[in-house]
Parts: sequence; structure tokens; C-alpha cells
Amino acid sequence: MEQGLPIIEALHGFLLLSAPYLVLGFTVSALVHCFLPMSLVKRLMGRNRLGDVTWASIVGVPLPLCSCSVIPTAVTLKKAGASNGGVASFLISTPETGVDSISLTYALIDLPMTIIRPIAAFCSAWVGGALNFFFNADGGEPVKDESSCCHSKKSHESAVTLSLGQRLKQSFRYSFFDLLDDMAGALSLGLILGAMIFYFVPGDFFHHLDGAMLKFAMFFVGIPLYICASATTPIAASLILKGMSPGTALVLLMVGPATNISNLIIIRQYLGTKGVLLNLLAVVMVALAFSFGMDWLYFHYFNEVSAVKLGHQHGAEHHAWWEYLSAWLMVVLILLSLLRTKVIPRIKKK
Repeated sequence: MEQGLPIIEALHGFLLLSAPYLVLGFTVSALVHCFLPMSLVKRLMGRNRLGDVTWASIVGVPLPLCSCSVIPTAVTLKKAGASNGGVASFLISTPETGVDSISLTYALIDLPMTIIRPIAAFCSAWVGGALNFFFNADGGEPVKDESSCCHSKKSHESAVTLSLGQRLKQSFRYSFFDLLDDMAGALSLGLILGAMIFYFVPGDFFHHLDGAMLKFAMFFVGIPLYICASATTPIAASLILKGMSPGTALVLLMVGPATNISNLIIIRQYLGTKGVLLNLLAVVMVALAFSFGMDWLYFHYFNEVSAVKLGHQHGAEHHAWWEYLSAWLMVVLILLSLLRTKVIPRIKKK
């Protein structure tokens, strides 16, 4: 694409590139949701060992949960007996990445970033969990597993065996409706901001800025930002195209989804102030380490990030039918989600 291209076509380019991988990501998310039961996650995280941290970090990477839906899940795990270390790891790795954002990273950026991003998420989650395991084992308010009538009812309902078809139907509904409801607003904003950055920001804008200072600036942008992993991806892709180093963009990809003010306030209740600070410390340290390491790798082995795919789509007059079909499908699903979650509730309030 070139600078003079209308902004609507920049957004169109984002949609055509990202939609097939979003559909793929949500489909895999449904399968993960179907075949990775939360009961197994609870067992892996409930032994109060350092191994809980490792399992929580691994399980959180592919799990289809956005930053706003990971909190109630983490609270449920804490009530089920998960250790502070395991919960802390889960709270970092789960929102930082997922199968949807991983597929979108490959669609909009390149293969090295697609590989390194979940590895960085795992490492930051493991460090945060280990810090909490050793230095904050008893932090936060004590919680107890509820044995009320409601809990008994849920246990009775979970005991009902569903057929594979019923489980798949529920999982696909969760992925393409419930999960999308969590991220539709942020994802729409991310795509629009990505297109605006691509159109308005000069092509060499970030080449003239100090690399180290820019990395630290990304922390001040990302820590309070309330945006999901998928929504940060088009923004990061556009910033890279405008001259930002891939390592600096990785800081935003890690910090933006893993930390935001509202979630940190809630997390403080269950992990304590020390737990929140340890999680922030882990994310910042690991993000910086991976940021400098990634820039070194790209400079010595991957050359430029000209492989950012959006930059090579201008002049491609023909797109496959499935790209258009995926784009229209995602547009319809996102619009319906925004209608359900944003428009109708406001109309009912009036």
C-alpha cells in the first residue's frame, strides 16, 4: 500500500488479511474450549507446587480468554484451590496471547514474531508465577471453595454427560459469540487504529526516535491500556511498517493485554499489592529482555520486517474467494456482537 491510498482501503486490506486467520483462530479456540476442560486446569494448578506455575503458563498461552474474561476464570481457579503462583501465571499468559492472536500475528506480521510472541508470553507468565510462589504465597484475601446450593446445582449440571456434538456446538457458540462479545469493541478499535496509523503516520516516522527510550515509552502506553491481544496486533503491524523495531512493538503486544488499571485493581484483591507489583515486574523485565533480543535477531538473521504482510498487498488485485467470505463473516459477526453488547443495552437504559 502507498501513502495516498484512502484510509478505507487500508482498513479493507487489514480485513482481507486478518479475517481468514481470525476465523481459524476462533475455530481453534472453540476446539481448545471443548477438549481442555477447566476441571483439568484446576487439577494442574491446585497442588501448590512450582510445577503449578509451569502448567498455568503453558495452559494460558492457547486458552481463548480475553483480558476482561480472564479475571472471573482466575478467581474461580483461586477458589478451587489454585496457588497464588499458578493464578499469577494464568493472569499473565492467558490475556497476552491465544490461538486467535497467534494466527492474526502470522496474518499481519511474519513467522518469527508469530513464534516468539507466545514464547515471550510463557516466559513472562512463568517469571511472574515463580515470584509469587516464592515471595507471595499467602498474599491477597483468603477465598474458600463454595459449597452452596448454587455450587451443588453447578456440580449436578456438570455431571450431565454431553455428546461430542453438543460439546462442539457449545464451544463454537462460546468462541464465535461469547468470546467475540468480550473483544468486539477492542478488536474493531484495533483494526481502525491500525488503518489510521498506516495511513496518517509517515513511513520513516519511528526511524528518527531513540530505540531504548521508545521501548520504555511503550510501557507507559501499554500498562494502562485496556485492549486484548488480537486488537493490539494490527496496531503493532502498522507501527512496524512505520519504522518501529519489532522488539519495541513486542513490548506493546505483551504489556497492553496483560496489564490494565481496572484488572490490576481486581487482581490486588486476590493476590495482594505485592502480587500485583510482582506480576508487573515480571512482565516489564521479560518484555524488555525479549524486546532487545528480538531486535538483535531481526538485525542479524531476519534483516528487515518487510515481511509485514500488509505492506506487500498493494497492487494485489485478486484475492481468493475465501478471503472475501471470511472478511464478510467477521464483519457481520462483529457488528452483531456490537449490537448485542453496546447498542441494545444503551437503548434499554433509555
